[in-house]
Amino acid sequence: MKTLILALLLSLPCADLLMAATLDRVRETGVLRLGFRDDAKPYSYRNANGQPAGYIVDLCREVTEQLGAAMGAAVRPQYVPVPSAARFEALRQGKIDILCDPASVTMERRTTVDFSIPTFLDGTSVLYRSDRPIQTFEELAGRRVGVLKGTTTADNLYNGMRLVKVEAKVTQVTDHHQGLDLLMADKIDAYFGDRAILASLLYEGGLPGLELGRRYFSYETYALGLPHGDDAFRLQVDRALAELYRSGKVRALLAKTFGTPPHDAMLDALIAIHSFPER
Repeated sequence: MKTLILALLLSLPCADLLMAATLDRVRETGVLRLGFRDDAKPYSYRNANGQPAGYIVDLCREVTEQLGAAMGAAVRPQYVPVPSAARFEALRQGKIDILCDPASVTMERRTTVDFSIPTFLDGTSVLYRSDRPIQTFEELAGRRVGVLKGTTTADNLYNGMRLVKVEAKVTQVTDHHQGLDLLMADKIDAYFGDRAILASLLYEGGLPGLELGRRYFSYETYALGLPHGDDAFRLQVDRALAELYRSGKVRALLAKTFGTPPHDAMLDALIAIHSFPER
């Protein structure tokens, strides 16, 4: 019997074994490892002081605090920078406990990582040179286009062009700053990305000659990326998020990042729907 059990354990992926008891490790070490991005402002980035910042990073800080309260012990966040292309691999390899970035939930991704309840709604848009506006996939024909590698945005771009049967020269970049540099240098005509990130790049960067498209080319549901198969840990993260939504504290976090614009009906619905009661 022992031999059979050992064989079954050895047949599991090593990362699954390492992450099977995240709460136990956090309780022992007092550390929760939060993966964040350098280039995903306003959701996940480094601020002027070089510290992790952004709406989703703030959510993860709140989750850390509530996790410590539930354990009755101090838990501190340890911030681990992760590049966009390797962020899910960092989860699978057990290098981080939570992915704190604008991660879109897809069925394919759910085969290898888990997700919390939703954290935000956004979508794909396009930043383009003012003299070459782009509002539809059809207008991409023959254009030079940039997009972040390994993202749902890239998938949406290719699928959209395929559906309308147009071809463009697509350059995949490793971070948003590289894409913006290519656009400013007139090496691409347009850059696709999450609309809030593009807006942040445009309005805070003082970039003459660029405009943000009005259209959403897709809608994305964001959630915190979590270790695959660790249901106990996922429940605690969901419990913390639901409490933030229920209490209304999430509104202060949103205002900190986005100011106080008129309420967005879709975001209001997301918060209301996922304000699950504790009992």
